[in-house]
Amino acid sequence: MKTFQIKNKVFVYSVLFFLVLGGLLITLPNRSYIIIDRLSSYVLDVFGQLYLLAGLFILCFLILLALSPIGKIQLGTSKPKYSTISWLAMMYSTGMGAGIILRAVQEPVYFSQHPGVNIKGSEETHALMMTFYHWGFTAWAFYGLFSLFIAYLLFVKNKNIQLSHLIPHIQNNKINNSIDLMTVITIVFGVVSAAALGVSQIESGIAYVTDTAFNFSLILCICITVFLAAIISSVRGLSKGIKNLSLINIGLTLVLMFYVFLFSDQTSIFFSMVEAIRDLVINFFSLSLAFLPYDFSKEFLSDWTYYYWAFWLAWAPFTGIFIARISEGRSIRELITGVLLIPSLGSFIWFSVFGDSAFQLISKGAVEINAFNDVFTSIFVFLQQYPFGSVSVILALVLLVGFLITSIDSAIYVLGMFSNLMSIHPSRLHKITWGIGLFVITLGFLVLGQTNRAENTLEAVQKILVISSLFFLFLCFIFILFFMIDVINRYRNNEH
Repeated sequence: MKTFQIKNKVFVYSVLFFLVLGGLLITLPNRSYIIIDRLSSYVLDVFGQLYLLAGLFILCFLILLALSPIGKIQLGTSKPKYSTISWLAMMYSTGMGAGIILRAVQEPVYFSQHPGVNIKGSEETHALMMTFYHWGFTAWAFYGLFSLFIAYLLFVKNKNIQLSHLIPHIQNNKINNSIDLMTVITIVFGVVSAAALGVSQIESGIAYVTDTAFNFSLILCICITVFLAAIISSVRGLSKGIKNLSLINIGLTLVLMFYVFLFSDQTSIFFSMVEAIRDLVINFFSLSLAFLPYDFSKEFLSDWTYYYWAFWLAWAPFTGIFIARISEGRSIRELITGVLLIPSLGSFIWFSVFGDSAFQLISKGAVEINAFNDVFTSIFVFLQQYPFGSVSVILALVLLVGFLITSIDSAIYVLGMFSNLMSIHPSRLHKITWGIGLFVITLGFLVLGQTNRAENTLEAVQKILVISSLFFLFLCFIFILFFMIDVINRYRNNEH
């Protein structure tokens, strides 16, 4: 028991919370969905605009911090443990993962058909710009903020990863435990939501390939397989398991992207990407404030931007902790630049290749205009239109599984760091415990998505993420304040 640190109240309370929640989702899905639906609607009505403001503020804060003299501060005294390529591969594989497969085709096509506002230019350019906006700088700004906080705690202040240490003047254990407990809850909600979506898409892909309608037993089998592989990978550690799997994922991603690029109009893809990036830069502040000419309706924002910002914020503590863990030895400037620029550019290229290629298929009449409406099967329908389509569909399924395993095993590792308290090398027992716990909650999400009140798993996930991210929407501003007080004092002392 001593090894398991039963005195860690945050760990004990979080385990109890998720056991109860998982049981309720599985046994009372309809009642649970009613409560979740009402809470999420209230959060969006009252705090929706604050999500937009927070995203813009955090992005500007990080840019200014990187450009300031504070950006020179080193995160630790040792040299970087991982090469830049491995560092970026693990970062991107964990931060985006299966989501880029899920939305690769469906989102750009949706925005081309439903722009949300009156636009003067090309619908396709607007669609790519909106997709870039949701998957680009602001998303990675949320990740970058928390990776900066955690890296500063670990490698500059020599603290553990508990975010309550960012507020040093609070001596109340109940408040500290509450902050850390909500961190764990937010991490788990963010991860299992992505896991539930990933498992649902894998099931849809298998059903599409085999042209067979499966029942819930297939989802259960996929879920068990993915989590078992994730636990094994996490137990193997960062260098042997997570790093190698991340590099494989990135390699397969590049193969799939170049395959589509090769059989599409490359010139059209390139110019579409350039035009969309240009429009994004020009209109970024209007988009970030939902201001003219991008004064979207509240319904549109709730379905898209509010949800995305809640999703990235819910994932930020987990992804931030993982990025911080692999960023030892780099400067604050290098960390912020790496997090904001390279992954965003990678997403722009990815969505340009798949989005513009989908536009080409529709314009040529190769597919019907509504062929890509289903978020779970759109990528498979798309790939089937190309030479060796069946092979590419199987590759996409393999990539989905790989990304999903990477995200889950990284989460297991991060949560193990929490339950191991002072250790950044969690024991096998902690990893296995969290792996089983994440599996139970993911299964609960999947059952929730099967209720007759939820249209699909995506809808259930959207609603619960909005609720779980609200706490960090407020807390990140408090963290920024205390972080700046500490880092300015440290910088001045070093200069003196």
